Amino acid sequence: MRHAARARPDSPAVVHNGRTISYSRLVAAATTVAHRLGPRPGVVAVPAGHGPATVVGLLGVWTAAGTYCPVDPGFPPARRRSMLTAVGCRTALGAAALDAALDATLDATLEPAAPAGPADPAGPAEPADLATAGLTDTDPDAPAYILFTSGSTGRPKPVVTPHRAIGSAVPALGTAFGLTAADRVLQFASLNWDTCFEEILPTLTTGATVVFDDEAYTGSFRRFLRMVDRQRLTVLDLPSAYWHELVRHLVEEPAALPDSLRLVVIGGEAVSPARLADWRRLGTDRIRLLNTYGCTETTLVTHAAELHGPLAAGTTASAAGTTASAGPVPIGRALPHVREHVTPDGELLIGGPALATGYHGLPAATADRFTTLDTGDGPRRYFRTGDRVERLPDGALLHRGRLDHEVKIRGVRVDPGEVEAHLAGHPAVGAAAVVGVGTADHVTLAAYVLPLPGTDTAGLARELTRFLRDRVPGHLVPGRITVVADLAWTASGKVDRAASHRRHTTGHHPKEAIA
Repeated sequence: MRHAARARPDSPAVVHNGRTISYSRLVAAATTVAHRLGPRPGVVAVPAGHGPATVVGLLGVWTAAGTYCPVDPGFPPARRRSMLTAVGCRTALGAAALDAALDATLDATLEPAAPAGPADPAGPAEPADLATAGLTDTDPDAPAYILFTSGSTGRPKPVVTPHRAIGSAVPALGTAFGLTAADRVLQFASLNWDTCFEEILPTLTTGATVVFDDEAYTGSFRRFLRMVDRQRLTVLDLPSAYWHELVRHLVEEPAALPDSLRLVVIGGEAVSPARLADWRRLGTDRIRLLNTYGCTETTLVTHAAELHGPLAAGTTASAAGTTASAGPVPIGRALPHVREHVTPDGELLIGGPALATGYHGLPAATADRFTTLDTGDGPRRYFRTGDRVERLPDGALLHRGRLDHEVKIRGVRVDPGEVEAHLAGHPAVGAAAVVGVGTADHVTLAAYVLPLPGTDTAGLARELTRFLRDRVPGHLVPGRITVVADLAWTASGKVDRAASHRRHTTGHHPKEAIA
């Protein structure tokens, strides 16, 4: 962000519900937070919400040479405590402190007013502040942020991402998205997942504007589209499942997409060929539709495919034409900073400078998923994604499912074993099987619970739902919990998830069990 802040200090960096924060003021607020933290504060917990305070917290932690750890205030208290304990966090920024840092520098204007405002009484940020805020010249191997992925033990796994990884991935995404200072990019993803960084960081390092607007999170597609038009958004980065539903809405209630929109980025789950065909029929030829793939452990996006729009013209059948039929939609090719390797059994391995350091405090889990491999040019470090892929003749990749039991829920990787471990912690539960179930254009969790002998099962499913909501985030709470008299078991004595699902699914055509 240093170059953008120096070159465009009065330009809008962040807009929130019509209030504009210039680059110079964003830097000043981040510097205020850094001074409050002091040098090298270690892991800093920051309340993650859809607003500029979260960006100030992120940049403030980095300016102080700390490690950013977002925590959703809506998570159950037990979950938040376990997360912070797992990473040894002793410092937390309160929402009040972040708001105070903003209030000290904020120039409130109403959109679409000119981005520049009157000078702050305290004066503009000093050049030294501009030089140290944001993506600083820090130790490339120092941890930049910690995010959590699902773990089979019932405890989330903390993924440590170094500054080196961000420094490689962010410029690559700015290029892939074609970002310029004229762009206005919606912040839509949860601030707890790495997708938010692909919305925020390439935008700020390009001198563009990150837009927060409460209308984006209401669940109303009509209000969402009006907001896109009112905010003159040029780029949307949406979960595939949300985009599927948006396309359905556009088909059922025909309306032209705002003229400002030039790029829609999707990812997180498999793209529905039917929804892609619908999108093409909506007169969206001027809008780039970019399908993306990546893992938390590989930092943001590693692969991308132009599915439709001006840059998709002239692509091969595998990248474009296949998706008009019932065939799977490609995840595309590796971005320039990414090394990829496909094993003989089809597993996709990702290498390159954007790899995470590993899982904090979990050396066995790190050794299991990160490996060193020599593919002909010396030993290199790779992450085992667990995704099975197929390479098309033009070099693009198709996703062909998982080699393990993990599933994607709302674009977030989930290990069913984590949910099973929490269910097994209830005093009335003897065993549990959790599977991902394909419904329409998305995946939900279904749980089958075997109660202990003598348990009164009346109301047990509702009790277990309440039990989970007190312990885990919403995406880990199954949409359906069924109390059953038996489960299917493997020869080694473990619960067979898929067989248990088939056994207890009614009707002649059970829905597909993903795990």
